[in-house]
Parts: sequence; C-alpha cells; structure tokens
Amino acid sequence: MDQLRETYLARISAAADAAALEEVRLAALGKKGEISLMMRELGKMSPEERQTTGKALNQLRDELDSALRARKTTMEDAALDERLKAEWLDVTLPARHRARGTIHPVSQVTEECTAIFADMGFRVAEGPQIETDWYNFDALNIAPEHPARQEHDTFFMHRAPGDNRPPHVLRTHTSPVQIRAMQEQGAPIRVIAPGRVYRMDMDQTHAPMFHQIEGMAIDRDISMANLKWVLEEFFTAFFGTKVKTRFRASHFPFTEPSAEVDIQCSWVNGQLRVGEGDGWLEVLGSGMMHPKVLRAGGIDPDQWQGFAFGMGIDRMAMLKYGIPDLRAFFESDLRWLRHYGFGALEAPSVHAG
Repeated sequence: MDQLRETYLARISAAADAAALEEVRLAALGKKGEISLMMRELGKMSPEERQTTGKALNQLRDELDSALRARKTTMEDAALDERLKAEWLDVTLPARHRARGTIHPVSQVTEECTAIFADMGFRVAEGPQIETDWYNFDALNIAPEHPARQEHDTFFMHRAPGDNRPPHVLRTHTSPVQIRAMQEQGAPIRVIAPGRVYRMDMDQTHAPMFHQIEGMAIDRDISMANLKWVLEEFFTAFFGTKVKTRFRASHFPFTEPSAEVDIQCSWVNGQLRVGEGDGWLEVLGSGMMHPKVLRAGGIDPDQWQGFAFGMGIDRMAMLKYGIPDLRAFFESDLRWLRHYGFGALEAPSVHAG
C-alpha cells in the first residue's frame, strides 16, 4: 500500500490537465481501479486481516481522494488566472446609454390629485368605462331630451337588430362611479372617481377621450361651505400657493344648487399665474347633490345631503405645467413626452396648504 500511495500521489502531482487527472482517478478509485479491486478481496480474508487491511485501504482511498480534489482545485485556480489575464474589462469606461421612459403628465397629475384628496379623507372609487344608459344618464337625472344623450355628443354601443334595449355608452363622465359607490357603501361616504371619459369633441382644448376626476361627500350636515373649503384646500395644495375661488350660479341636472367654480389668476407675458391678480379662470363644475341622484344611489335625501364636483385632469395638467395643446397629450411624440414627462422615481409635487 505504501508503494501504491507513492505511485498515485506522484501521478496526481504530475497530471498536466483535467483529462490526465481523471485518468489517474479511474486507475486508482474507479470501479475497476486498483484500490477498488483490493477492496473486493477483503471478503476472502480472515476477520483479523479484514479489519486491519480494510482500515488501511479506507485511509488510502480517502488520502488519494483528497489529493485528487486538491489538485483539481489548483488546476481550476490556475486556469482562472490564465483566463483573467486574457479576458479583462475596463470598469472605468462610461456605461452604455440606456433610454428611459417617463411618467405621462396625466398619470402624474392623477397621482397628485389622489394624494391631496386622500389627505382630506377621500377614497378612490372605480367603475367600468362602458356604462349602461341608466347609470350614465337616468340615475344622474339627465332627461331623455338632454343634448348629452344625442349621437353628436356621446359614443353609443351597437345593438343587434331587434334588440330594443337602450344601448350601452362609453361613459361621458365618471359620475356613474359615484352612483355605484353610493349603492355599495351607502352614507356617509367620501370618494373621488378619476378615470377616462369619452365625448365626441376634438380641438385644441377638447379630445374625444380625456380624463376626469369627480368627487362627492355625503353626510347629515354637508353644505356649500364644506364644498368651498375642500376645493380651496385642493387648489392651494395642487398649485403650491394660496388660491381664492369664485362660485357662479349655473345648472347641472345632477346638482341643485349648481355652481361653476373659478380660480384667481393673472396673465403675465402670456403666462398664467394662479393665485394672484384680478383675473378669474373657470376650472370645474360643482353643487349640492340632487335628491333624485341620492335616491338613485339608494340614499334617503330626507336624511342625508352632500356635494359633488368634477374637473378635467388633462386641463389641470395644462394649467399647472404650462402645456398649450390638449391634442399633444395623445400623439405619442417622444420629444413631447421627454419634455413634459416625469422621472419614474419623481414623487408628486404636493404642497401643504
């Protein structure tokens, strides 16, 4: 065994590559290797010889196995050193440019609005973009002869011949979400409903698909004073400066009384400045919720009352970030998106009022 040990240790040391090392391993420890064949002979020995010889063979096998592993590791380390010498990378070189996408102004302003109203206790409600005639019009007290229910203003879905049910529509506002929220939660309730809406209109300040955010609050003692406070707090936080509002009497089927809301502003060298000057700019519609709308939502108007408001998210983005043309929002112009877009890690710019 001493001679075997010396022979194989010498061959292991002399192995020049992995193939030669594997050849030595098979010759010594393989199924037909010398050590393995000697282990098979143990059964022919007496118990005393088997104990002595078996122990020596196991020690020899373990020693050769350790030597093989050590030699293999040494060879791998040497190969890696040679590879590192041949293959190298200059980590001081500047990285390759990778194009980055940006957050669309509509998404950014939606997040800003949501964050501000969340601070005032409003939760976000969502609903389908294809609505029934009842949710989009009837439940909101919009009469059958109202212009919004005509084909020149609303996108109606196709009905099969002979199907006389009122056609579904692409929702013209997010007010149907308020009806669904009232039916699901009841009163008291405080929600906002941001989302896409559709109307047949297209010019510099109108698009056939645009975005609205509507809100409502219902309780036993809600008043127009609460509405004014909520809106002024919102505008102050959104524009980052104290903003005064002006309410003008108006008419909407779903609110009574109704009011258009203007914000204080001025124009300096063709640039809008919100919160200063003696000018006014109309930005949204609002009012106290009509009793018929409350009933459609399953709420008793003799016990509860509330306010509602709605504004265009795209228009708010235009006012805050100086974007002149609404149509550019949806043209997928990369130059425009890079200029007006926001970084993916850029937090919404919400200022405390």
